[in-house]
Amino acid sequence: MIAEKPQPAAPPAAPEIQPRRVSARWLRWGLTLGLGGLAVGAVLYDTLASGAGLLYLFQRFQTFVTIFLGIFIEAAPFLLVGSIVSGLIAVFVDQSMIDRYLPRRALPGAIAGGLMGMVFPVCECGVVPVVRRLYEKGLPVSIGIAFLLAAPVVNPVVILSTYSAFGWGPLLIGRLVFTFLIAATVGYLFSRAKADEVLLPEIYAAHCDACTVKHATGAAQPPVPARLTRAFNLAGDDFLDMVRYLIVGSMLAASMQTLIPQAALLSVGQGPLISVLVMQGLAFLLSICSTVDAFVALAFTTTFTTGAILSFLVFGPMVDIKSSLMFLGVFQRRVVAYLILIPLLLSTLMGVWWNLNLRF
Repeated sequence: MIAEKPQPAAPPAAPEIQPRRVSARWLRWGLTLGLGGLAVGAVLYDTLASGAGLLYLFQRFQTFVTIFLGIFIEAAPFLLVGSIVSGLIAVFVDQSMIDRYLPRRALPGAIAGGLMGMVFPVCECGVVPVVRRLYEKGLPVSIGIAFLLAAPVVNPVVILSTYSAFGWGPLLIGRLVFTFLIAATVGYLFSRAKADEVLLPEIYAAHCDACTVKHATGAAQPPVPARLTRAFNLAGDDFLDMVRYLIVGSMLAASMQTLIPQAALLSVGQGPLISVLVMQGLAFLLSICSTVDAFVALAFTTTFTTGAILSFLVFGPMVDIKSSLMFLGVFQRRVVAYLILIPLLLSTLMGVWWNLNLRF
């Protein structure tokens, strides 16, 4: 019997070279820094192109800085409150609580999401980290979006400030009713979307873990002081992660207010459609916190139609420059575009309908 000649060992395969990919985190950082630089550059370019001297340049830049600081200082405390709430949710809320108290069907879920805003006294900045943390706990997409859009208006603090500005009348009632209807409608529209098509990959991964992992009941929990310490540590992480969007959004809003003459916008305040569009543009650009925007809207009541004022009070808290940038920390870019355009369309229809059919 002839012994088989041993075959030489095959050379090891060369390792496959994977193309280098830029992480989503670095892309978002690049986007935010690029937009911030664009905001400052636009102010400087507009000033230099006008041929004015250094004194005028200094005055324009001083105006930009003053507006930026005003927007940021007004919004930062509410972002901090929202971050603390999100930290407490991360430690004290689990998937079983969400399953127990919130409906899973599309329409009841969207309605429940709109009504959740009455429980959380947070504005458009503070609600974003809360929604992100709830998604990581397994909250359905439709409920989170309805809550995101409704909470800045239907919470008790904003109701009180609107009452102080306009009293118990059509504008207060219309603001609450139309905000809830638009938020619930947008939430219901997203009920057919899959979570991986809506959320950022890292948030979707935590969302899936919360939905699939069975939490042990009766398991020993750390003492309350330790859990509170962890909650505040997570709140600090959330605040630092979201504050960059707030900074860049405030810079963009400040640059828009510095560059665009508001007198030109105010000259078209009485048309049933154009007045609504102008006030929506002002709401988006001014980026005023929903807790005080009613007093700003009060100053326009003699210039603009009632439907335009109402659209300012409804659309502005849902979407403005700073909050739309903060959405990028939760949702995919395509979804952020939908979250801007759908409320814009619905609130425009609402304002025009009010102008054409109601007289208050």
